[in-house]
Amino acid sequence: MRLSLLLLLLLLSGPPPTPGTEDAAFPHMGESSQPPPRACPPRCSCPRADTVDCNGLDLQVFPDNITRAAQHLSLQNNQLQELPYNELSRLSSLRTLNLHNNLLSSEGLPDEAFESLTQLQHIYVAHNKLSVAPQFLPRSLRVADLAANQVTEIFPLTFGEKPALRSVYLHNNQLSNAGLPPDAFHGSEAVVTLSLSSNQLSYLPPSLPPSLERLHLQNNFISKVPRGALSRQTHLRELYLQHNQLTDSGLDATTFSKLRHLEYLDLSHNQLASVPAALPRSLAVLHLGRNCIRWVEAARLRGARGLRYLLLQHNQLGATGLPPGALRPLRGLHTLHLYGNRLERVPLALPRRLRALVLPHNHVTVLGARDLAGMPGLAELNLAYNRLVSAHVHRRAFRPLRALRSLDLAGNRLTRVPSGLPGGLHTLRLQRNQLRALEPELLAGMNELRELSLAHNHLRIGDIGPGTWHELQALQVLDLSHNELSFVPPDLPEALEELHLQGNRIGHVGSEAFLSTPRLRALFLRANRLHMTSIAPEAFLGLLHLSVVDTAGNPEQVLVQLPPTAPRQPRAGGP
Repeated sequence: MRLSLLLLLLLLSGPPPTPGTEDAAFPHMGESSQPPPRACPPRCSCPRADTVDCNGLDLQVFPDNITRAAQHLSLQNNQLQELPYNELSRLSSLRTLNLHNNLLSSEGLPDEAFESLTQLQHIYVAHNKLSVAPQFLPRSLRVADLAANQVTEIFPLTFGEKPALRSVYLHNNQLSNAGLPPDAFHGSEAVVTLSLSSNQLSYLPPSLPPSLERLHLQNNFISKVPRGALSRQTHLRELYLQHNQLTDSGLDATTFSKLRHLEYLDLSHNQLASVPAALPRSLAVLHLGRNCIRWVEAARLRGARGLRYLLLQHNQLGATGLPPGALRPLRGLHTLHLYGNRLERVPLALPRRLRALVLPHNHVTVLGARDLAGMPGLAELNLAYNRLVSAHVHRRAFRPLRALRSLDLAGNRLTRVPSGLPGGLHTLRLQRNQLRALEPELLAGMNELRELSLAHNHLRIGDIGPGTWHELQALQVLDLSHNELSFVPPDLPEALEELHLQGNRIGHVGSEAFLSTPRLRALFLRANRLHMTSIAPEAFLGLLHLSVVDTAGNPEQVLVQLPPTAPRQPRAGGP
């Protein structure tokens, strides 16, 4: 009887559960229950419960099925033309909304949708088709990027009343001063970065946030900075005003005087005729290139005693444009750029601590014995493309420059290497002169020289005196291209790694041509007079590091046989 009852109970209870299905039937009782699959729009990825990434899917319609818990939503690089109000407004937890690079118009971006996004901190709508900015953005905002649209107008509550707002990017739009209300940033006292570059502003906007540290206004039509426009921006560190239409009358003595933390000021590509007045002592970089400055007044720079880099290239500084001692107050000046002016001599009485003097493309014709004597710490001197002739370069002109490491004299009219060059030079550029001789005495003592360019001169093998290379034991790069050499110069330095001989008259390379240069890695013999058998088979046998041999542009294809242990790299050859 008991057995029959037991069988009956078993039949009534059904078959035993399949292993592993107990928890599915009673998930609240199992120890290994799995959460339901996370809701995610089709083709998008949801790496976390609060993140939805629909980047680069060519979406034309706002995706559905976005979880209300989403805090970070990326829809960049799609083809969205509008955002539906009902879909966006329900995402009240959003902190980051990325709409970069879509086709959104202002009509397709409803203002009402942002009213419910009370936690939004970052919004990116750059590279769309907005014609006006949203009239309202959430008070919680920290970063707003509306760059590269067609925005002509912003509104008081677009960026106003945002106490946490830090960065605003509006560059590459069509904003004029009329489209920027006076109270555009009222109540937003934490903004540190504002970019208004590449718009249509005609004067520097007033009432900018006093908290600004970086202000970009380049590539506008600004001709005037109204008096007091920068009087409250005492935290400003970087100010970019290049590529505008500023003249001297557009600035006054107080324009920059209150910016006591300003470190970088770019006024290049304007129409200034003089250095601005009352520059702050904190200024480290002053860029005045591409203006119309004819004369530098010492008094204008006296206040900027902390200046480290002064750029005056492509102005109209003539023979009297930089009077002796005009820059002496700048005791900490490191670099002076004077490229592309009309200076006839190296300016006298420059700051003693100057480390780099860049003077190419001027009219310098003379280097006297004392012209460079006041800069004992000078490490870089560029006098390329001036009008120097050997007869007017004093034999002691370079002797005071014991710290000099780089000297560029390219593009002058020198017929010989200047004498008295500092022994500590690392780089010497003499290309595009009229050199007709290399004398060993003029290179003596230069045992730290690593790079020597003698390209585009008139050197022949007979013009290179015996022992010329003997002192250059550290030389790694030698450029003798485009001269009149008929064969590889003998006894080249042992440390040489790169040798340029292209564009000469070399017709034969003998077996001993490179015996003195076992470290050679790159050899350029392009455009010479080499034929198929012009290079001796043994010429490269000892060059175990040689990886590049360029013999293109010769009358016939040249056969090059690298040593068996040399690195195998593609190399040019043939006519």
